[in-house]
Amino acid sequence: MATPGPKKRIVLLGATGSIGESTLRVIAAHRDRLELVGIAAQRNHGRLVEIARQFGVRHVGLHDPAALAAARSDAAFPAGTQFHGGLEGLSALATLPEADTILIAVVGTAGLQPALAAIAARKTIALASKEILVMAGKFVMAAAQASGARLLPVDSEHNAVFQCLEGRRPDEVRRIVLTASGGAFRDWPQEKLATATVADALKHPNWAMGPKITVDSATLANKGLELIEAQWLFGLQPAQCQAVLHTQSIVHCLAEFTDGSMLAQLCPPSMTFPIQHALLWPDRAPASTESALPLEKIFSLDFRPVDETRYPCLRLAREAMHAGGTAPAIFNAANEVAVAAFLAGRVPFLAIPRIVEHTLSRLPAVEPNSLAAVLNVDQEARVTATAHLSGVL
Repeated sequence: MATPGPKKRIVLLGATGSIGESTLRVIAAHRDRLELVGIAAQRNHGRLVEIARQFGVRHVGLHDPAALAAARSDAAFPAGTQFHGGLEGLSALATLPEADTILIAVVGTAGLQPALAAIAARKTIALASKEILVMAGKFVMAAAQASGARLLPVDSEHNAVFQCLEGRRPDEVRRIVLTASGGAFRDWPQEKLATATVADALKHPNWAMGPKITVDSATLANKGLELIEAQWLFGLQPAQCQAVLHTQSIVHCLAEFTDGSMLAQLCPPSMTFPIQHALLWPDRAPASTESALPLEKIFSLDFRPVDETRYPCLRLAREAMHAGGTAPAIFNAANEVAVAAFLAGRVPFLAIPRIVEHTLSRLPAVEPNSLAAVLNVDQEARVTATAHLSGVL
């Protein structure tokens, strides 16, 4: 085995979420290769204290002002801790001179500004936040190309595509196929979905994730967002980005080439595998956090087409991807509003696609000429979706 080179110094934005916790496990397992130098969260400063003490982190960011104030007065943080607040604080962490790789796992639009700051600083960006490319892929990819910054995908499906396509010419790729588990309701009779509760939706059969993405898995909105993100990451046309149901969540993508052959990437359904690959790339190391696939045991791999009458959010996402312009941003914003309302008990599960479709029908898709235009559309879509909540009860 090759001797590890200098440690890669990591900033983790979104340290207290499910991706953040998996990242911490990877870093803890590879302290000879990885060093955590900065962490940030929305408001959970108590968990940041624990992380800072465990990993000796001196740079801590909090987006919420009240949480930031509480953290500044918390003597449990290591002496000499430097605090960073709000979006400006996240951007400061993303451009720390000592940092090599910025892993962005911030939910929603809050990750966009620090991502662009990291790109401008020519950092390596390990990208786990779908919304960044869904909303502003045109501008983010242009900025990365101009600066020479490298974007490494962390999502299991995109990381799988990256592994399958590495070293391949774009003109050799016919299509990529992302796999979807089908979520909590994949085996429910369709007529029963009208009675689905939040507790039901959060019972994912394969993955342990946060509430929002678990609901997105149940509607397949997450797969739609991933198709849009894949289009930007790999320079593909919408028709080249497809999805298939795969209930075991072991195959994470299929890449089909122009000669008809396919490559697949397989690993157990744990985010530690793609996170480790992204953080250590281009090197590999033993997976110290999880066991590999037990090939000595019998298991099957099943695939079937997605029924878009059962999963209308996937259809809406594909239509937004084909429409282009601001349509993906509208889809994303409306879906966030709808899922938040469902999780709060304000609307039923089946209202989610209706809210998204209504918002897409009310706002025209235009080609944005600036990031400000994208953010304005994002806000307009949120207002439109919120106004429609009472209309779907």
